Amino acid sequence: MHVDVKLPKPDALGPDRLTALAEVGTTAEQRGFSGLWSAESTGDPFLPLVAVAGATERLELGTAITVAFARNPMQLAYTAHDLHLLSGGRLLLGLGSQVRPHIERRYGMLWSRPAARMREFVEVLRAIWEAWNTGSKLDFRGDFYSHTLMTPFFSPEPSPSGPPKVYLAAVGDKMTEVAGAVCDGLLPHPFTTERYLREYTLPTLQRGLDQRGRTLDTFSVSLSGLVVTGRTEEEMAAARRAAIEQIAFYGSTPAYYSVLALHGWEDLGHELTALSKSDTEDRWSRMGSIIDDDVLNTFAVVAEPDRLGPAIEARFGDLVDRFSFYAPYDHDHELCSAAMEHLRRAGTAERAAAGVREH
Repeated sequence: MHVDVKLPKPDALGPDRLTALAEVGTTAEQRGFSGLWSAESTGDPFLPLVAVAGATERLELGTAITVAFARNPMQLAYTAHDLHLLSGGRLLLGLGSQVRPHIERRYGMLWSRPAARMREFVEVLRAIWEAWNTGSKLDFRGDFYSHTLMTPFFSPEPSPSGPPKVYLAAVGDKMTEVAGAVCDGLLPHPFTTERYLREYTLPTLQRGLDQRGRTLDTFSVSLSGLVVTGRTEEEMAAARRAAIEQIAFYGSTPAYYSVLALHGWEDLGHELTALSKSDTEDRWSRMGSIIDDDVLNTFAVVAEPDRLGPAIEARFGDLVDRFSFYAPYDHDHELCSAAMEHLRRAGTAERAAAGVREH
């Protein structure tokens, strides 16, 4: 299992952000992380990775996520291609659709049939990169996008590493199927469970893979998994509170009811939604108070630092090939070190065994 890390939020980097970003990258590489993922929240997801790319040699650089529908395919193709070249072929392009209010009201862009639009968006990216990398004619005509002009003056140099790998964030069945059909990897939402991945996500993903005659062995699933850990009772209690609040927040979103419903907790989702819309000042704490230990332990891996790695491997080892620690509470960088080392060793042993079997 590859173990990845998230890029800190901009306000945590201090005033000299370029230097801080470079240090984050070198530290992650030195500690043995496989990849570093940058989010699109309060800023652009690509720009921070330029500084990281210049300071590292092996660390893969991912966006989790880039809002696809806030851009047109040609614009995004240039940006991704440039960063892929700058980093020596280390970009993992993670895309997401966002939701309709943000696309229409925050970005002022069109929203329609998101799964079908996303499928075509990725197909356009691949067509553009193919034109740049091989010199083939660009002639893409679809239902949502049309790109039929590319002259030598505007064609960048080919990528020696080929195009970036494309990951897609998905929750529902339609978008998950699109990921299997046209992408290289899936980014499941952190509000997921082992059972949901096993019984719903992966079978849906396989339907998309079947459309192209592919199998899960050639596909990547990268999970940002919620973890609760700490060295002391006080740290464990603080981590537990933060995780419960995060679960309550996600659970109040109707789009995620399907995860709760699989476990027989759909009523919990409706209760959380009603509380989130109430006028009571303590509504957020009240939402957390109705998340019991059964729900917490289903959505989060709860373990002390020395047991965290084996617990993650036991729960997700046969489901995902990349994992990053989703710990929404204050903690130092060494808290998950033992878990990371365990998962890295487990992944190395698995790959070695696979190599023996192949021969």
